[in-house]
Amino acid sequence: MDNKRKKLKIAVNGGIDFGAKLSAKQLLLIAKHMDDNDQLELTTFQQIYIEVFEDDKDSIIGEFEKAGLHCYPVGSFVKSLRTCNFCKGAEEEGMPVAKELNSRISGKPVPFTLKAAYTGCPVGCGEPLINDIGIMKMQDHYDLYIGGKSKGRDAEAGTLLLNKLTPDELYSAVEKVIDIYQKNGRKREGFHKFVNRIGREFILENIKV
Repeated sequence: MDNKRKKLKIAVNGGIDFGAKLSAKQLLLIAKHMDDNDQLELTTFQQIYIEVFEDDKDSIIGEFEKAGLHCYPVGSFVKSLRTCNFCKGAEEEGMPVAKELNSRISGKPVPFTLKAAYTGCPVGCGEPLINDIGIMKMQDHYDLYIGGKSKGRDAEAGTLLLNKLTPDELYSAVEKVIDIYQKNGRKREGFHKFVNRIGREFILENIKV
């Protein structure tokens, strides 16, 4: 009977914290919903992919969330925010801002998978410059980069779109960038390709922070 039930992937992580970590209790809970031959897929974006039965999805996600796990859709959505390890401390490196930004943008549908990354200082451990959207905390403000690409012969660093943003300005700008991509991006058009096609000037003109 189980062979006729449809499975789907969900993405799971431990949320925004000091590095990408899971507790033993969380790992055991994930394993509870796996058969002996099932495999976890570890992504480069601080997520684990697990397959679950579609009709059990809501109850499993409820269990995961009670254990402190965060769950996200897999596919053409904004990924959960990749972050640095906050080595200098939560407040100094802006963990509350990273958490708020993640809650606002992760899981939004987009033409193609979009990756956003955050780092709490210029060292850039969160690798913001080689992701679609990158945020770098600079003292008490935030710089926003777009259009980075880490793979392929055309790999390149993202370019600065806005700098010296307050947290509220940052939230608004990132949400507007994603909205522009949602409305103007072609189906399965990666964000890097979209930025090069539509132009950074067009994006900047339509943000109006």
